[in-house]
Amino acid sequence: MRFWLGVVCRDHVRRGTGLGIAQLGHGRRDGLARLSPGDWLVYYSPRTSLRGGTPLQAFTAIGEVAEDEIWQADEGDFQPWRRRVSYVEDARETRIMDLDLALTRERAWGNQLRRGLVELTEADFTQIRSAMADHS
Repeated sequence: MRFWLGVVCRDHVRRGTGLGIAQLGHGRRDGLARLSPGDWLVYYSPRTSLRGGTPLQAFTAIGEVAEDEIWQADEGDFQPWRRRVSYVEDARETRIMDLDLALTRERAWGNQLRRGLVELTEADFTQIRSAMADHS
């Protein structure tokens, strides 16, 4: 089991969680192919929308990769690759700076997120999952 951080604006995260799918890297297949069933995916949203959104810097969804199949959707001019994810219901949006993560301890930590998909340590994942489940 591995733990992944996908970087996607919140509007797109909400659409994907509503469909029960993961879509990464503007619909490319390569990021999804790195995931395996039983892996966990946490979405980090730097902004609310892709273009013109406001800064957010929060974890916006968390789920477990459900199956092996990666398929290509047909949305007319856009044909993104997708796979099924079982998302945690009622996950609380959590600001990244409210947590003490190995991910953010490096000076230019945001640069690594430009890749769109990075592997998390188990300790970081556990802390994020706990914070997103805390409804107090």
